[in-house]
Amino acid sequence: MRESDVERHLVRLVEKAGGKAYKFVSPGRAGVADRLVVLPGGRVWFVELKVKGGRLSALQQVFAADMAALGQNYTVLWSKEDAAAFVSIHCG
Repeated sequence: MRESDVERHLVRLVEKAGGKAYKFVSPGRAGVADRLVVLPGGRVWFVELKVKGGRLSALQQVFAADMAALGQNYTVLWSKEDAAAFVSIHCG
């Protein structure tokens, strides 16, 4: 399975639950999360997508730490099952 498969699955599930999953690109800022997930009720998550056996790059680790320091919602999803659990917990 590829990261893009997990990403497509997440987008479908989020949209089915009434949210949006924007592709997040920040020129000049490597390491930002793959998706900016906006959920009903004003909840926003920065979501990094990986596959099992993958790893966060050093810059992705810095981004995760920055989000934690700022009190932002950040998560890494490693599979389609993780994506389904994320949507179930946060949209269910």
